Amino acid sequence: MSPDDPAAGVRTLTAPDAAGAAAFVTDGLEADALVALFGRCTVDYEGRAASELGPGDRHVMLKPDGAALVHTDEGQQPVNWQPPGCEHDCRATDGTTVVESRRTSPAESLVVRFSTVAHAAAFDVSDPETLEVVGTEADLKQRVLEEPSLVEAGFTPLATERETPAGAVDVYGEDDAGRTVVLELKRRRVGPDAASQLGRYVGALERDLHADAEVRGVLVAPSVTERGRALLAEKGLEFVPLTP
Repeated sequence: MSPDDPAAGVRTLTAPDAAGAAAFVTDGLEADALVALFGRCTVDYEGRAASELGPGDRHVMLKPDGAALVHTDEGQQPVNWQPPGCEHDCRATDGTTVVESRRTSPAESLVVRFSTVAHAAAFDVSDPETLEVVGTEADLKQRVLEEPSLVEAGFTPLATERETPAGAVDVYGEDDAGRTVVLELKRRRVGPDAASQLGRYVGALERDLHADAEVRGVLVAPSVTERGRALLAEKGLEFVPLTP
């Protein structure tokens, strides 16, 4: 396997600058990859208590389920961590790569500031122990078709894979007020890419249907990132949490 082999689900970056590292991590998080960083950093935690770690060489792992782990060269336990369900964010600030994992209930924030990143990697991971022939987007679609009220009361599916100039809509239907509703279904946590995709479908249908048509776009997935939720709001789109 080569050091950087997209076909094998592995992407790496060696000694990037702060902006390059932040872009790499952000891309990995949006792709639901497991992201790992090694470099010189400080660690600050605020929540039910508060803690600080001064500069040191540490390994940071960000998991697609929202968990974050900070490891040193000793012991099997992380020196600091955040549980699943957190929102990960990465940005470059004044030559520093800042990684933040936070949640709102309870309010907690773990902030890792890298003065240098020696190595970054993103892995497309699947675990055969948990991979089943269920939980696919097809399963999610079937669930919606069998029980449309899971999306909202009064929703009526009319077609699946309806073609538009922007691509095929997963589920096409109408609400109890007779307005057109398009559903974009995702089996995993989604981000801005899914919101943009849904926006393209809605825009294509608005152009395709008569001028007075009101088209609602609804993203259906287990969860959505904060950036994804913000883009949905900006575009006037909706989100319904639902698992396959």
